[in-house]
Amino acid sequence: PSPRSCQPNGGNEESLQYEIEELKRKDLALDQEIAQLLSEGYSLEELEKHISLLHEYNEIKDAGQMLLGKLAVIRGVTTKQLYPEYDLELSD
Repeated sequence: PSPRSCQPNGGNEESLQYEIEELKRKDLALDQEIAQLLSEGYSLEELEKHISLLHEYNEIKDAGQMLLGKLAVIRGVTTKQLYPEYDLELSD
């Protein structure tokens, strides 16, 4: 939660309104991006499959990061120090 969300009722309501407006802007931006991709010839099924694969990739990457973190704790090193051992780039 943002610091503003901890304010008394007036600040809380203002904060929620701001968050709602921000979500509306993001929703509109995503709708525009989808429209652009559709105009470039992508199908909704293709976009949904791509999104599904990205979610799967992120879950696998998160699991790998968790395992690297646990291994780093066991070895008493940082996760960063393990990257060369497993031929990983810091951007991975």
